[in-house]
Amino acid sequence: MLVRDIIEKLDLSIVAGENALDNEITTVYVGDLLSWVMANAKQGSIWITIQSHVNIVAVASLLNLSCIIVAEGAHVDEEAIEKANNENIPIFSTDKDTYNLIKELIKIGIE
Repeated sequence: MLVRDIIEKLDLSIVAGENALDNEITTVYVGDLLSWVMANAKQGSIWITIQSHVNIVAVASLLNLSCIIVAEGAHVDEEAIEKANNENIPIFSTDKDTYNLIKELIKIGIE
């Protein structure tokens, strides 16, 4: 499945990285501690977090993640948006909590 396929299905708002919506999704990783994400997330993962600063883009780029979903209505910093656009890292926002996002992802076949 491609990143663009989850936008409507999960009712996500595009914040940045619109030029990279054809990234392939392989799995999902949830975490907010950046060092833990760096050690455990896999290439091609959707990363769900409440972190919203520029360092999330660095981690996503380093690991070649498919996209970042910032949950629970957290506001994404302007610096993060600018860097994500430069690095072609899609960032989405949603008011949904992580638990419900995971349920929806499983329902559409992403685990």
